[in-house]
Amino acid sequence: MNRKSTSPIPEPIVQLQRQLDQFRSTQQRRTKLPESLWQAAVELARQHGVYSVAHPLRLDYMGLKKRLGEPSNHRRKAPRPAFVELIAPHPATLEECVVEFESSRGGKMRIQWKATAPPDWASLLRAWRDTQG
Repeated sequence: MNRKSTSPIPEPIVQLQRQLDQFRSTQQRRTKLPESLWQAAVELARQHGVYSVAHPLRLDYMGLKKRLGEPSNHRRKAPRPAFVELIAPHPATLEECVVEFESSRGGKMRIQWKATAPPDWASLLRAWRDTQG
């Protein structure tokens, strides 16, 4: 048997239950509760616990817990930033390289460059060979 259902409801909760029943009987369904009734429920929840108050009063458990100020198990959304700074990566250091080609006929080609990306070696070598005939 569930332990919570066998314990008697404390008298202050029963009194608030009567007030809530009276309010609900005079209002349309889903009408917001007055702040005074919520505050009374919060005070009782501090003394008796959130479930012990929310269940017999038919109140939203999470709503009462939030009003009580207890931390929720749900993650809170982080506020969206108003400004986002994008930082470009540091430029790669420029490498200096020298490459020399020499053909069997004695022709020479010397390439010297300073850049982050290497040249297309195959195209350069092909072009040089074509000029060497």
